[in-house]
Amino acid sequence: MNGQDFTPTSEEHLAEVVAHAVAAGQPLELIGRGSKRGFGRSMQTAGQLDLSGFSGIRMYEPDELVMSAGPATPLAEIETALAAENQELAFEPPHMGHLQASAVTDGSIGGVFACNLAGPRRFRAGSARDHLLGFRAVSGRGEIFKSGGRVVKNVTGYDLCKLMCGSFGTLAAMTEVTFKVLPRAEKVWTVLAFGLSAEQAVRAMAEAAGSPHDVSGLCHLPHDAAARSSVDFVSGAGASVTAIRVEGPGPSVTHRVAALKAMLGSAAGIEELHTHRSVAFWREVRDISPLLDGATVTGDPLWRLSVAPMDGARTMTGVLDSLPGRGLMDWAGGQLWLALEPGAEDGGVAAVRNAMDGGHATLIRGAADLRARIPVFQPQPAPLAALTRRIKNGFDPRGVMNPGRMVEGV
Repeated sequence: MNGQDFTPTSEEHLAEVVAHAVAAGQPLELIGRGSKRGFGRSMQTAGQLDLSGFSGIRMYEPDELVMSAGPATPLAEIETALAAENQELAFEPPHMGHLQASAVTDGSIGGVFACNLAGPRRFRAGSARDHLLGFRAVSGRGEIFKSGGRVVKNVTGYDLCKLMCGSFGTLAAMTEVTFKVLPRAEKVWTVLAFGLSAEQAVRAMAEAAGSPHDVSGLCHLPHDAAARSSVDFVSGAGASVTAIRVEGPGPSVTHRVAALKAMLGSAAGIEELHTHRSVAFWREVRDISPLLDGATVTGDPLWRLSVAPMDGARTMTGVLDSLPGRGLMDWAGGQLWLALEPGAEDGGVAAVRNAMDGGHATLIRGAADLRARIPVFQPQPAPLAALTRRIKNGFDPRGVMNPGRMVEGV
């Protein structure tokens, strides 16, 4: 275990590798496809535990709306298989490789669950953890274990799926994940409102969210972000764009879009995107493309904030009034993305967190020295931090799995 890298291809081999690491006290960096290596605190490890041997779709039953796959299976492979059956991952996970300027642009399904990622449909469909039915894994003790099953009603015992999602590989190395899938909508349309201020947009999105029109996407792009869209109706607006997505059977979508346009009234210019443009637009929002350009480099700070939706406009404006950068609001204002320009002291951590009144802020991307220097994740209250340490100790008492990736010393 002297700086070695390992690529096990079976659970038994993986358990042996982890057991040796435990005995030698040598920490390992867990890697699926490597697209998220810059997400989280910088780590110092003795070697790499490459999980690429655990790849491929192992079970897919479209009629039962369930799939099992190795955690290193490319997300694109999962999505292609689902699309062939007119199905999808309802929580709309983002593709994050391009955010890290990684050579690997397509992440893995295991990384999606390990980081608990979800896209614009999160406020309606839930996060990744709400769709994980079961998994198999090897703990930091070198023990093979499993949790959950193929359907929710068969799940017994502790709900470790919820615990594993968002653990960033610090508790166990997954070898298989089983998750729910859902049918794709027949029609996807989007109502666009042009020229709203951030405050007006939050109010409009709140009204749409509280309406009976069953919306599935609510976001606001300021002028500079909208101008970077590849969708002509958005980039050519010459103004901010507030978007409201409606999905479902054709007649229902047509009716709901007309009702939403009437609800918005003449407060702003109104346009609508039909399915092809809608899908392209929400893919951009999912992957944060309107905040990025060819000049963006790995070291530029990128923050994700979760706040009360009605606080979204005030929080985003508060940060961007003090630091140069671009932002957008998703989840009706509940999720903010802020791409800051280089040069902000400590990546703008003080300005970002001081602008918030509750919620949490996560540094999604930043230079390695910055990620080693500041709390990448929102600091936890003392009781929660103590619980986090006890959980880590229960699964990985010797700290061999991604030590310090989330919290220093854990």
